[in-house]
Amino acid sequence: MMNRKILQRVVVSGVLLAAVAAVSAVRPLRQAQDRPNILFVIADDVSHDSLGVTGCSYIKTPNVDRMAAEGVRFNNVFCCNPKCAPARASLVTGRYSWQLEEAANHWPHFPEKFKFYPHLLREAGYHVGFTGKGWSPGTYATEDNPAGPEYKGKFIKPPYKAISNTDYAGNFRGFLEEKTPEQPFCFWLGTREAHRGFEKGGWKKAGRNLEDAVVPPYWPDTPAVRGDLLDYANEVEWIDQQVGRVFQTLEKAGELDNTLIVFTSDHGMPFPRVKGQVFEDGIHVPLIAWWRGVIQPGRVVEDFINFPDVAPTFMAVAGESPHPQMTGKSFLDVLRAPTSGQIDPSRTHALVGKERHDTGRAGDEGTDLGYPVRGIRTKDYFYVHNFVPDRWPAGNPEYGLRNCDGGPVKSLLNQLAPGTDDYRFYELNFGKRPEDMLYAIDKDPACMHNLAGNPEVAELMKRLREQMEAELTHQQDPRMLGQGDRFDAYPYMGKPFDYE
Repeated sequence: MMNRKILQRVVVSGVLLAAVAAVSAVRPLRQAQDRPNILFVIADDVSHDSLGVTGCSYIKTPNVDRMAAEGVRFNNVFCCNPKCAPARASLVTGRYSWQLEEAANHWPHFPEKFKFYPHLLREAGYHVGFTGKGWSPGTYATEDNPAGPEYKGKFIKPPYKAISNTDYAGNFRGFLEEKTPEQPFCFWLGTREAHRGFEKGGWKKAGRNLEDAVVPPYWPDTPAVRGDLLDYANEVEWIDQQVGRVFQTLEKAGELDNTLIVFTSDHGMPFPRVKGQVFEDGIHVPLIAWWRGVIQPGRVVEDFINFPDVAPTFMAVAGESPHPQMTGKSFLDVLRAPTSGQIDPSRTHALVGKERHDTGRAGDEGTDLGYPVRGIRTKDYFYVHNFVPDRWPAGNPEYGLRNCDGGPVKSLLNQLAPGTDDYRFYELNFGKRPEDMLYAIDKDPACMHNLAGNPEVAELMKRLREQMEAELTHQQDPRMLGQGDRFDAYPYMGKPFDYE
C-alpha cells in the first residue's frame, strides 16, 4: 500500500497539474477577450434569405453556413436605410441614418463632425484597414475612407465577367503582413458582389437549372426573372468562396483563434422592390458571428439588432468605451450569452427609414427630391409611414426609375402594358404607395397585403406609430421636428442628372 504522505503528494500534484492545465486552457480565451482581432466581412446587396443557412434552396454557401454552425446566427438584423452609402454610414458611426445629416442620403459628403469606429480603434492601437468596398459612394474629409486605409493591388481571375477581380484575401494577407506580432487588427473586407451588373446568362455557364430559382410573389414568374436570380446566385456563391479563403488566410497567419469574424450585407439584393425600398426584403439582412472559445457554437438569436449597434459592439470587443456620438447599443452581451432565442428582452424592434437615394425624382417642390419614409419592424408586424406619397418611390418613370438598378427583371417590368393582368407587377414595384402601410410580417414576409385600412388593426397601428415617433423624436430626427426638408437640400455628390 502506498505511503499516506506520498499518496497525498501525488493527489496534490495531480490537482496542481489539473489546475495548471485548466489555467492554460482558459488563458487564450482570456487574452482573446482583452484585445481580440475584428474582421468585418460585408457583402454588397445580399438579402437575408440568400444563404443556405437562412433557407435558400438554390444558393450554396458552405463557408458562411460553417460560420453559423460554429458561431451564432442572428435572425432579426436590419439596416436602418436600404442603400449603400447611408447603410454603411450607420455601420461606421454607430448612429441612425436620420442622425447623420448629409450622410442620411446616398452619394453625400460625409460631415466632418462624425467619428468612425475604424479610426477610433486605430487611435486605440489597432492595426486598421479595408479592402474592396468600404464606405461608399460619396466624398469625405478624412485622409482615409471611413472604413480605414485601403489595401489593394492584389488581383484574381473571377469566373464571371461582371465579378470584381479584386483579390480580397490577398489584400487581407498583405494587411496582416504589415502589423506587428503583438498588435490586434480591425479589418473591413467589403466585397463588390452581388452589386450589379451580372454576367447575363452566367447561370448557364454554371450549369444551373431555371426551375431551381425561387421567384418572389411581387415579380412575374418567367425564364428571364429566373435567369436573373440565378446570375445573382453565382455572385453570392463567389462571396462565400472568399469567406472560405479568408478563414484559410487567418489560419495560416496564426490569427484565427484570436479573431471575431462578423458577416453581413449592407441591404437586400439589387432587384426591384428590394434594394433602396422600405419593404422586408430591402431592410432585413443576414448577420453571422464566429469567435472560437467565446461564442457558443450553433446558437440562433432572435434579438433585434440594428446597424447602429455594430460600431459600439466593436468598441466594446476591443475594450474601449463607445464614442459619445454613438447612439446604438453594444450587443457584446448577446454574443457572449450561452443560449439561443431572445437574450436581451429590450431588443424587440427595429427602426428603419430613408431620405434621398438617387437623383431622378422631381415634382412641384423641385428636383433631386427624396422619398422620405420611416418604419418600425417588430416580431409580428411592420408599420411604414410614407411622408410624401405623391412622389414616386423608385424615382420618376420618365427619368428611368433611377432608384432601382437595371437588369432583366427591371426591363421586363417596364415592358408590361397598362390594362393587362401582369401590369399589377409594375405597380407593386414602381407604383405610388399609400401614406400608411402595415404588414403582418410573420404571415406576409413579402409585404403583399397592406392592412392599414383594416379597422381591426387600427389600434395596433396607432400604437406602433406612436412608439416609432416617440423614439425618433428622442433621437432628434429632423422629420419629427418639422425640419425634414433639409434632406432634399443637401448637395448630391454624384454625377449631376439632366432633367431636361
